[in-house]
Amino acid sequence: MRFESVSRTDVGLKRKINEDSVLAAPERALWAVADGMGGHDAGEVASAMVVEALQALPESDDLDGTVSAAIEALGGVNQQLIRLARTQSSDRTIGTTIVGLAIADGAYRCFWAGDSRAYRLRDGQIARISRDHSLVQDLIDAGMLTPEEAERHENANVITRAVGVAEDIRVEVVSGDVLPGDQFVLASDGLTRVISDGELAAELMRNPPDRAADVLIETVLRRGAPDNVSLVIAKVL
Repeated sequence: MRFESVSRTDVGLKRKINEDSVLAAPERALWAVADGMGGHDAGEVASAMVVEALQALPESDDLDGTVSAAIEALGGVNQQLIRLARTQSSDRTIGTTIVGLAIADGAYRCFWAGDSRAYRLRDGQIARISRDHSLVQDLIDAGMLTPEEAERHENANVITRAVGVAEDIRVEVVSGDVLPGDQFVLASDGLTRVISDGELAAELMRNPPDRAADVLIETVLRRGAPDNVSLVIAKVL
């Protein structure tokens, strides 16, 4: 399969350091976005370690094998980050979210931990293919919050899974089919908290991936960019 693939990352307007890292390897049909945990020590180190570990995966057309190797690699980074945190004088966590995508033979696997998101646009319809690992998402699932209330909730930024926060990392995986014309988006919450799903779909339909990525970043910056913002767009040709 062939792809048109672009990636963008920006520090935004409120942070001093960009703690996001991105991986766009269309020749391997592998993409990822990692969001170092804002306000924590060495978030940029954590996200970079995750991306480097995924870049080092052996090339394979076996999707399940690729995802298994990715989860194993993330487990290794998880242990490294926990050990690194223990050597610091602070009790703070060194962590990062991760969302990754692998494609082969007309199918995809999406794997993630945290609230960085994955979307698929097909025939003008956008769908989230990941589910946020966050406190507010758990409350939505329990019927205690609406999605609109969750966006304004005081704990909207509290995540329940990430690399580097617990001894045992739990990575969720979903799979599906891939068709020519499909567009996949991976994004940190610096984008998804500012751009709605509908706006994201409209931009992907209006422009080719390269231009869409630029416009989305420009829109986030125009709206104040309170966090680092990163995205990857992969279009199936």
